[in-house]
Amino acid sequence: MMSTHAPVQVLDGYYLAITLLITVAYQLIGFSIAFTFKFDKLTDFMGGTNFVWLAIITLAMGGSTNARNIIVSLAIMIWGARLSGFLLFRILKTGKDDRFDDKRDKFFSFLGFWVFQMIWVWVVSLPVTILNSPNVLQYQQPKFGKATDIIGLIIFILAFFLEAIADVQKYRFRSGAGKEPGTICDKGFWNWSRHPNYFGEIMVQVSIFIMAITPASYGYVPSGSGAYAALYSSMLGWMLLTSLLMFLSGLPLSERPGAKKRYEKGTGWPAYQKYLQETSILIPMPPVIWRNLPVIVKRTIGCEFPMYVFDPAKHADQNKVREREAEEGGRQSTEPLN
Repeated sequence: MMSTHAPVQVLDGYYLAITLLITVAYQLIGFSIAFTFKFDKLTDFMGGTNFVWLAIITLAMGGSTNARNIIVSLAIMIWGARLSGFLLFRILKTGKDDRFDDKRDKFFSFLGFWVFQMIWVWVVSLPVTILNSPNVLQYQQPKFGKATDIIGLIIFILAFFLEAIADVQKYRFRSGAGKEPGTICDKGFWNWSRHPNYFGEIMVQVSIFIMAITPASYGYVPSGSGAYAALYSSMLGWMLLTSLLMFLSGLPLSERPGAKKRYEKGTGWPAYQKYLQETSILIPMPPVIWRNLPVIVKRTIGCEFPMYVFDPAKHADQNKVREREAEEGGRQSTEPLN
């Protein structure tokens, strides 16, 4: 095994405790500043940069110069740095984060978000943390270039640029055409997916996991060992991220609520309804394919689960719709006759 020094064991052989302590300390520092000064600009930045620090620290403590350890560590560093940099740029432009309007002045509610961020960072970092740990590095490591390495690296590159470009496309839309009521972000990757940035983010973490488990996949880390189980258990990282985006903080907050808002306000609803019918909710694909898929396929394999689907009869506030229609009718009735 190529290394600069023998792996340094700190607290446990998988670096789980030390990375958790570092994450808790780092996020509490961010929370203290954000809560004291009612400062929104640090929150996402502290989350993204936390990934960078954990990768640097575990790579340094592990001491491995194996290309896989370096590439996997660099992958999550680049992803974390890009994400935190973009989110910092965006918040500097907008000035504040609307997510915290009902939490910013409440100690425990605001702290709860930061605790949630601690869990997110620590769990998603598990593939890198465990790959760099003494209990894995005690075994001979295969040279970089196995099928899982190549497949993982290709997926990472594609997914990273998908997420990054989609974020830029959405930012430009919101800064320009998106200011007009009823407009739809359906250009670029957003024409093939309603959430291409989320899909890219998920696949980035899947790709890192695929590369990280290579020593176990090819038998260099023996099956039945704790290190073997730990490497495969690190799939909790991308699974947690996927669960958050699909069932908590991502799609549930944008899909049905977004459609409901447009329908009740009447701002470009027919065009948006057409966009929903023709554009994949998550997995990028040409509209001609998505709109011709059977509903059962969309609701299962296509990930457009019933919980995301907006039904005006069931989910819209009909009183708001009638009030809007009455206002529109009143405005039309006051127009002069030709």
